[in-house]
Formats: sequence, structure tokens, C-alpha cells
Amino acid sequence: MTKTIDIEGMKCGHCSSSVKKALEAVEGVVSAEVSHETGKAVVELSAEVSDEVLAKAVTDEDFTVKSIA
Repeated sequence: MTKTIDIEGMKCGHCSSSVKKALEAVEGVVSAEVSHETGKAVVELSAEVSDEVLAKAVTDEDFTVKSIA
């Protein structure tokens, strides 16, 4: 299962790395591909993870989640 997160505020590779590390630390997340160019993160999940938990991982890094699909 995958989810795509639209993220606002990422401006560089360091931003992408911070978000990737935060998402991959969430239990149930197998991997996260994050791009500051597109403002998106595609998260591969091994178990159901709520949108709220994923959003908190991103907002804790001081970025804004616009949507999760």
C-alpha cells in the first residue's frame, strides 16, 4: 500500500532528507521517496498507518501537509 503526501515548504535536498527520515521512523512505513521539486512524498506501507500519524511526522519537521491520498 502506498500513500502520496503533498507537502508545502520544502526548498532543498536537506528538507527532503529531513522529511524522508521522519516518515521512515514511523512504525509501518517501509520507505519514503521525498522530492522537494514536486513537493510530494510517496510512502510505502507494510501496515495501515493513519493519515494523522503521517501528517504529524511531517509537521514535526516544520513543513505543512496539504493533502494525503
